[in-house]
Amino acid sequence: VYKLQIQEWFKKKVFADTEQLQSFWQAFAMGDSEAVELFLNRTLSNSISVFDAKGRDEERENSYHMLLVGLLAGKSDWLVRSNVEAGEGFADIIVETDDLDDGVIVELKYAQTMTAMEKSCAKALAQIRAKRYADYLHNNGREKVLLYGIAFCKKRCRVVAEKL
Repeated sequence: VYKLQIQEWFKKKVFADTEQLQSFWQAFAMGDSEAVELFLNRTLSNSISVFDAKGRDEERENSYHMLLVGLLAGKSDWLVRSNVEAGEGFADIIVETDDLDDGVIVELKYAQTMTAMEKSCAKALAQIRAKRYADYLHNNGREKVLLYGIAFCKKRCRVVAEKL
């Protein structure tokens, strides 16, 4: 009986987390920046330490980068690529979704302060456009491209999305 109870509890817990992750993936594919931000902030608040982002300024976004790649790569029918040569530079994350017309480009920034996160998101989106990262997806026949500028500061993030 005890073993059965633990198995049932474990199934409920795993399926509950899967539902949240499914909702995150759906929000991410649709460009629902508020839902994506809410999920990421909850995840950051509950799972990381402020010490996880310690290091030189240019290295601080690495922890967040790998966390987001891991979350996105869990969607088995998406192709998630990290640090992809695209346009005139390297995009942080490019996602080729299960819809052959759609694709997503994500640029991450680390902000020194909470108040600087909005500006960092705008800087990330400007970088995507200036370096023509979307050429990568357009060359693969994906015409509907969604852009994300995501800024992190300690255990918080700000997410801005726009359609190209």
